[in-house]
Amino acid sequence: MRDASPRTVYLKDYTPPDFLVDRIDLLIELDEQATRITATLAMRRRPGARRAAVLSLDGEQLRLVSLKLDGLLLEQSRYAVHADALIVREIPGQPFVLETVTIIDPSANTALEGLYLSGGMFCTQCEAQGFRRITYFPDRPDVMAVYTTTLVADKARYPVLLSNGNLDGSGDLLNGRHWARWIDPYPKPSYLFALVAGQLECLEDHYTTRSGRAVTLRIFAEAHDIDKCGHAMASLRNAMRWDEDNFGREYDLDLYMIVAVSHFNMGAMENKGLNIFNTRYVLARPDTATDADYEHIESVIGHEYFHNWTGNRITCRDWFQLSLKEGLTVFRDQEFSADRHSRAVKRIDDVNMLRTRQFAEDAGPLAHPVRPESYIEINNFYTLTVYEKGAELIRMLRTLLGADGFRSGSDLYFTRHDGQAVTCEDFVRCMEDANGVDLAQFRRWYSQAGTPELTLESHHDPASASLELMVRQRCPATPGQPDKLPLHIPLALGLLDADGFELPLQLDGESGPSPATTRVLAIRKPEQRFRFVNLPAKPAISALRGFSAPVRLTLARTPDELAFLFARDSDACTRWDAGQQLATQAILETLQRPEDARCADLLVATFRALTRETSQDLSYQALLLTLPGEDYVSGCLDSVDPVALHQARQDIRRRLASELTEAWRTLYHDHHRDEYNQFDAPAIGRRRLKNTALDYLASLDDADAHELALRQFETCRTMTDRIAALAAIVNSHHPHQTAALEAFYRQWRDEDLVVGKWFTLQATSRLPGGLARVQALMRHPAFDIRMPNHVRSLIGAFSQSNPVNFHAGDGAGYRFLADRVGELNGINPQIAARMLTALTTWRRYEPHRQALMRAALEQVAETAGLSPDVYEVATKALAA
Repeated sequence: MRDASPRTVYLKDYTPPDFLVDRIDLLIELDEQATRITATLAMRRRPGARRAAVLSLDGEQLRLVSLKLDGLLLEQSRYAVHADALIVREIPGQPFVLETVTIIDPSANTALEGLYLSGGMFCTQCEAQGFRRITYFPDRPDVMAVYTTTLVADKARYPVLLSNGNLDGSGDLLNGRHWARWIDPYPKPSYLFALVAGQLECLEDHYTTRSGRAVTLRIFAEAHDIDKCGHAMASLRNAMRWDEDNFGREYDLDLYMIVAVSHFNMGAMENKGLNIFNTRYVLARPDTATDADYEHIESVIGHEYFHNWTGNRITCRDWFQLSLKEGLTVFRDQEFSADRHSRAVKRIDDVNMLRTRQFAEDAGPLAHPVRPESYIEINNFYTLTVYEKGAELIRMLRTLLGADGFRSGSDLYFTRHDGQAVTCEDFVRCMEDANGVDLAQFRRWYSQAGTPELTLESHHDPASASLELMVRQRCPATPGQPDKLPLHIPLALGLLDADGFELPLQLDGESGPSPATTRVLAIRKPEQRFRFVNLPAKPAISALRGFSAPVRLTLARTPDELAFLFARDSDACTRWDAGQQLATQAILETLQRPEDARCADLLVATFRALTRETSQDLSYQALLLTLPGEDYVSGCLDSVDPVALHQARQDIRRRLASELTEAWRTLYHDHHRDEYNQFDAPAIGRRRLKNTALDYLASLDDADAHELALRQFETCRTMTDRIAALAAIVNSHHPHQTAALEAFYRQWRDEDLVVGKWFTLQATSRLPGGLARVQALMRHPAFDIRMPNHVRSLIGAFSQSNPVNFHAGDGAGYRFLADRVGELNGINPQIAARMLTALTTWRRYEPHRQALMRAALEQVAETAGLSPDVYEVATKALAA
């Protein structure tokens, strides 16, 4: 166990900084093992700050060479160097200039925070608190400064020198070295600082903003990857135009740069003018990237670009406000993707993630509000709650205020707070002020953890031709929050007649023209009643349309009623949800009452009809034909046996495959085409539906399915089809499984991202022996545990996406993960903590597995030298 517990930071303890930095000039002389940083800070006391004579600057793993105040070298009695800070005494009252010279070792930085080496290039990651590993600085987001950065390096090894802002000058020096100076004219917090130096090629394009500003666009990658950057560039141009059209935001520098980096903890980082991306969210070519890769790249490119205004120009006052920038920007990238592709599919994909992963986070020991109250390690709060649930809060505001009202509020936000570090409260206040509304109760969404539960009860009275709806809300207790107050919840509702036609929703007492067929009810109290009139026959209730709030909905429905909605509902989200609920009932029926097959019979019939539909949106049709995942179904159980649940789902899947074999074959052959370089919605939809059919056929594990999968694997030209075929082979007893895996690796062994897919396919195989396969792959020469992408694609995929093998009854999977977390703790604590979350839901499982998972957590908690990242996750999971 650790000798001492790390310090907990609380929102309630926030105080503004005593000192501000107006300008910082950086001279960074790059060297693999001894980079020298000269930082010159123009500082002053914050107006109204206490008259402190002591200045404290954050710093970690720095070697101080010299320290000057207003040009004078300070004696050692004037300062103290600690492991995490530099303390300078006798600070003058007037503005002053502080100069530090420090030396760091980028080659030893395996945590990938601050300045480090990545595949032969220098790279930075400063969010959330990495800048303190570069130089001494008040490393907090509410200290915003103008940066000038001069980089010096060996020209042959590092010909490209990049940093934030616009290039101000460059030139050669003695001894084969060269320099480049960058000026960022917009004040920014230290977490947005970035530099990259290395041997990189550039793809260049140009964009003219609506007001006529000419912007040069550059994407940098290694030479062998530059041909895979075209889609990222097109995505960037599309995002720039979309932001102008939908939010009125134009880009503000002369240059916008993206760099693709292989060693990166995150997906991407929005550093001002110099975005640093994980290669997986930049590089794409039809033969190396799937349709999902193409869509994710466009989404993440948009996300980081949109941060220029929602994160950079306006940033967070403190890290508790992280969702201010991330929730808002996720909402923006979701809307961008919805406009670019299928709005229905995008919304359902986002809802599915919420209901399977974020709801589980809400229900577990690490549950926290969208705006957390405390943290030990801020990196642990880059969570689905902060990002995805935070985006749902923004979406609810737009639902409540309407599109025009939301746009008025966002315009006011940009005008009022440009150049400031602000809070979630400031954003909501702009929505209030622009629309003349009171959102006091809505603010509780930011401070209360957990997933609210809505219960709907209905009573139809034929005599009065009315429908009475009782709505109840509650939110379960979460760690540190046993009691919850009622929330302001928008509930979108529709009613359907017996033929599936939409009915007008008219509340008792209303007059005038017929209201709309979808209405948003404002749920504010623990119990509320609504009475709809002019309904002579009992309607079907379509509730939570568009998933209008991130809640669990309970509404008693028979399987027949679910099948009716699955077939007839006009709302894409609630139609899909009805199918998911019907399939879930069939799976649970198989698990708990195998002698009763009523739900399964009905599911087969509804799927049969759906396979015959002629759809304009084939991707949506494929989603409707996809069974809910085991993680979603397990949320309906109080105690989970993951192996038994997996078997029940497989039984339903095989029944659907067996009884609808001809329908799946027809769908497959009708939509099987060679469309190598087509990524429009129809082509993506054809591949998605075709491969859904292939997946069902593969579950039969017979000679016909084997032949079909192998033929697709050997003849297809897109990675989408290749991966789908190989997945079918790997998850069956295919006679050519080993040969197919070997052929795939031989062809793509020089493409690291494709090798990652190869790792994941094997790590997630449902066949027995999963742990042994993963252990063998860890010894494969292509695997490097120091690369976050490799860890995620192999260890993460096994522990988070292979329940039948990870949760094997002997607990070997849990012990394996605990050992890997201990190993990663000394290499990359951020990645170690993220891997550990697979064990934090231990209380959801049946007693035998609970004990085994808890023992693995205790093993991690007792690890010597445990990082704050891992310590926080382990101890909170055990304490809950």
